[in-house]
Amino acid sequence: MDDHAHNHGNTPAAWTAVAIILIAVAVGSYAVLVGNWPVFWIGVGLVVVGAIVGKVMSMMGYGGQTVRSQPEGQERQLDARE
Repeated sequence: MDDHAHNHGNTPAAWTAVAIILIAVAVGSYAVLVGNWPVFWIGVGLVVVGAIVGKVMSMMGYGGQTVRSQPEGQERQLDARE
């Protein structure tokens, strides 16, 4: 298992992007159910906004995670998938 995959996506940038996109999908789904196409396209636009906000927050430093190294003297245990 790659050390970089540890806590994957557990950052403020990722949570914010997912929250905005989740709201966008709910808005778009509701719009399709009631047949309101302008509101559907607003939902599509919100998906794009969520992706942009997540990327900008990541570039501002809210998306990075530090990789923790193993304490000296301890060997990394291998997973069955490795």
